[in-house]
Amino acid sequence: MKLSKLLLGLMVSCAAFAASAQTVIKFSHVVAVDTPKGKASEFFAKKAAELTKGKVKVEVYANSALYKDKEEMEALQIGSVQMLAPSLAKFGPLGVKEFEAFDFPFIFDDTTDLHKITQGPIGAGLMAKLEPKGIKGLAFWDNGFKSFSANTPIKSAADMKGKKFRIQSSKVLEEQIRSVGGIPQVMAFSEVYQALQTGVVDGTENPISNFYTQKMHEVQKHLTLTNHGYLGYAVIVNKKFWDALPADVRGQLEQAMKEATVYANKIAQEENDASLEGVKKSGKTAVYVPTKEERLALKKAMAPVHSKMAERVGKETLQQIYQATGFDPNAL
Repeated sequence: MKLSKLLLGLMVSCAAFAASAQTVIKFSHVVAVDTPKGKASEFFAKKAAELTKGKVKVEVYANSALYKDKEEMEALQIGSVQMLAPSLAKFGPLGVKEFEAFDFPFIFDDTTDLHKITQGPIGAGLMAKLEPKGIKGLAFWDNGFKSFSANTPIKSAADMKGKKFRIQSSKVLEEQIRSVGGIPQVMAFSEVYQALQTGVVDGTENPISNFYTQKMHEVQKHLTLTNHGYLGYAVIVNKKFWDALPADVRGQLEQAMKEATVYANKIAQEENDASLEGVKKSGKTAVYVPTKEERLALKKAMAPVHSKMAERVGKETLQQIYQATGFDPNAL
């Protein structure tokens, strides 16, 4: 009888411990805390704690504190971290090349076009392609549209010829740089400032918030607001971990992510606008706004990327995006 009571008490204690145990989510990313992604990650962590009433603690590791660009995806797949927010170019090397459609130059005119994809069925379909890799896609977060920088003025494709431009690992981005006569250089984000400072590369492409928060304006004399490409992120989790969460907790985290996504996309443009003002006020980088004709000429110069790389990402995916946004590279 005493033994039965002892066992019963032990079972109750174990159940109580299990109920009170806190789930920890390690959320790793490779950019600064004060970028849109950095702020959105912290927002999600706060909301997750609030909505789960402390059952879940999200630990955010910014600035490659745990893993560098090339290491973080493997860390997620083996469960060393539970959550990431990699740029969309990172899924090409993983074997899900359809995500590289986001790298195509001038494929989106503005965020309205973009959100038709990221917030619609095409985006959901892309996320579903990650599941065989052991990854669950939760949301797309904006960073913004990219502009080119260098130590010499960029007003045309000819101004980029022979220059080395840092890019993310993406075959589409490699072809984009080659289309204007440049030399693509794949490099980790954390290494870019020093590479620009020492002349290892001549220029780069970034949303203005990344350009400013990483102090690239200190080592780049010219910035041209081309808005030629998009940089965004997919917030992803280890699928096995996610599926094992209690349904109520998972629902609370989904709500936290929904609110964090609204916040992320709202501040992306605000941060880029504020960063542009910061660049201008620094007086270290000359900011140039291309004329309508200059931007169209650059658009035409990069148009062949669409036909050359269509097979790589899948013509069906590209056609779906073209149909949704109204973009036609053949009409340029």
